Amino acid sequence: MIERTNRPLALKTQAAPEICNTDQGSQFTSPRFTERVLAAGAQVSMDGRGRVVDNIFTERLWRSIKYEEVYLHDYDSPREALQSLGRYFHFYNFERPHQMLKYNTPADLYYQIDQAQSTLIRRKEESTLF
Repeated sequence: MIERTNRPLALKTQAAPEICNTDQGSQFTSPRFTERVLAAGAQVSMDGRGRVVDNIFTERLWRSIKYEEVYLHDYDSPREALQSLGRYFHFYNFERPHQMLKYNTPADLYYQIDQAQSTLIRRKEESTLF
């Protein structure tokens, strides 16, 4: 049975966020949403009107996930989807060169590492995937 409360699922965690940042979509500007966020003790922060570029990096990531992974597979179960997405995120972060990063991987830049260290981190990551 689904529990019905006045708190959105994201706010039913052990700790509420300090700030909830959203765009100005109608679902986020409604009193029903903002009152729940405020009741959880979080502040509401909204991007300025016309600030579509504020989420450009996140939107680009989700586009890559959809076109390079999700749309190419017909998952038989949620478990299979999680495993496949885990492998994809590993690939995206450790193996896939990114044009915007001068054809480095995010891990190369984040960890500031050489190829030998990258291989060790990849192996550790692979051993923890589902």
